[in-house]
Amino acid sequence: MKAISIRPFIGSKDFNLSRSFYNDLGFEEHIISPQLSAFHFSNIIFYLQNAYIKDWIDNTMVFVEVENVDNYWAELLTLNLTDKYPMVRLVPPKTLDWGKECFVHDPSGILWHFGEFKVK
Repeated sequence: MKAISIRPFIGSKDFNLSRSFYNDLGFEEHIISPQLSAFHFSNIIFYLQNAYIKDWIDNTMVFVEVENVDNYWAELLTLNLTDKYPMVRLVPPKTLDWGKECFVHDPSGILWHFGEFKVK
């Protein structure tokens, strides 16, 4: 088997608000149906569903590897996401044993990790 991609499905508490958020975050939306959109950025694709199951949303985390967390963090700050979406939280970069990462909590509470691994 040769895998080509992985495309997780994530839910949303307010589908239209989440769609707006991910567009503002820099993803390109492709509407599949009134209840489902695919969001693309570079080689990253995920599906956003108009579905809210609290336990599922509260336990969803997505890790995105970026080239440079500090640069990505600086770009995130220019988007003013917390002004436009008061429920969104940004957590600044932290250096860990394996590398560095920052966090974004989307409007539904899904936790996105944006990280870079140490070069060995």
